[in-house]
Amino acid sequence: MNEMIRTNSEAIHVARVDLAAAHRMAVIDKLNEGTWNHFSVTVPGSSGRMLVTPAGLHWLQVTASNLVLVDHDGKKLSNGYGYDSSAFGIHLPIHEARKDALCVLHAHPPYATALSMLDGGRLEMADQNALALYGRVAYDDLYDGFIFDAEHGKRLVDVIGDARILFLKNHGVLVVGPTVAEAYTDLYQLERACYFQHLAVTYGGKLCRVDEKTGFATALAADRSGYKLQHFSAMKLLLDSIQPDYIT
Repeated sequence: MNEMIRTNSEAIHVARVDLAAAHRMAVIDKLNEGTWNHFSVTVPGSSGRMLVTPAGLHWLQVTASNLVLVDHDGKKLSNGYGYDSSAFGIHLPIHEARKDALCVLHAHPPYATALSMLDGGRLEMADQNALALYGRVAYDDLYDGFIFDAEHGKRLVDVIGDARILFLKNHGVLVVGPTVAEAYTDLYQLERACYFQHLAVTYGGKLCRVDEKTGFATALAADRSGYKLQHFSAMKLLLDSIQPDYIT
């Protein structure tokens, strides 16, 4: 029993450190906007609880210890920080509906958000970053205001289905994944894909889209290669040298 408690405690610590690291990385990679976005991860070994972004803090100030522990009713269970109610409304329904959605990231990265503003805006499968997400992107084509409650957020569960990426019309994006590392790298690659698509269309030529067979094969290879975990580990090493307080 003591070994089980120790192991679970270690898993929770790792989840806190990784989620704090993702916040710091998002600033470095220019994926965040103000203090208004939010990331979350389910608490290992504790059904119905999640760790979320503390409200009112710049993401350079997010640490493992100031992440907010929230239960399935939205009750805050730890520290003196509050949390954004839209984090509860958006994240909790997806955590509960998807066993693979251990991490949920909501952000307003500039190029992906700009694409969500276009009528019929779609991520084109024309570069390798996009192909890593082939067949895993969904679109919510209805903007219906701020999402402050779980009932409102449940609509997103139906819209995202089993996809990993959800473009939120006139708003931003939602990324889900089985680990913080994989979800964060998908978010990073999503923004890079949108950036390259923006650059490509400015040339005025026709985009060279990749066929379905190659697209699915590339996405599968991306999942199996391990590079997403390697990327996240490398970024944590960078943080260890320039912002080591994220682990506190």
